[in-house]
Amino acid sequence: MSKPTLTELDSSFYPQVWEQQVFKDPQALLIAILEGRITSDPKAFTKQILANDAYQQWINFTVFGRYIQRSFAAFYQQSEDSFNMDIPALFRHELMRHAQYLPLDQILFVAGDIPKKVRREKLLTTTLNPATAVNGARTSKQHANKAILANTQETVVNQIRVAGKQVLGFAIRHNKRTSERTRNEVLILDFQDLRLVNEQSVEQSNTAISKGTVINDTIINGTAIQHAAIKSTATLLRCYELR
Repeated sequence: MSKPTLTELDSSFYPQVWEQQVFKDPQALLIAILEGRITSDPKAFTKQILANDAYQQWINFTVFGRYIQRSFAAFYQQSEDSFNMDIPALFRHELMRHAQYLPLDQILFVAGDIPKKVRREKLLTTTLNPATAVNGARTSKQHANKAILANTQETVVNQIRVAGKQVLGFAIRHNKRTSERTRNEVLILDFQDLRLVNEQSVEQSNTAISKGTVINDTIINGTAIQHAAIKSTATLLRCYELR
């Protein structure tokens, strides 16, 4: 039995207007967040995408919430337990029954380094929310740097473009009343190839501006603005194609 293809989402959701700027596609929005030109606000993005008809079709088709994804991931990592040897395959088979093909050129994001086992297991949790990916990557970097007591860990954000017609997955239905609602996740269950096609360093502004502080004794819009000097930070943006 052939599987249907999910409704095109990006073409119906973009262009988007954020902080009086227009972004024609997901990458443009991501770059603006990484450069610090707009605020990284997962909640605002979630509010916008929940109002999109195509996204509503994605999540209304889904019968699984994130607890299913967590349970599946836990089972999948228990190969040393002989009792659970067949559980991942059975669980995955059940999930695959509810998967659909993702539309071509759909953009997805992943925070941090993509594990090597992803290519072997053909399993990857992604997000449609660039702000969620950026915040997740920055949080992971902070935790990693605390663990080694040095600021050496890179911030890594991955952008994945669906470039083949055989990518199977589904949107995870999140609880709208919890913090999980900003995850906007898509679980990828099967694909042929994940290929790195580009890698670039995206620089963030070397200053941060916040209300209630002063920059060179200047008041902007009647509000005192303070100059908060920070080190220039760069994010490593990896672009992949998924087939």
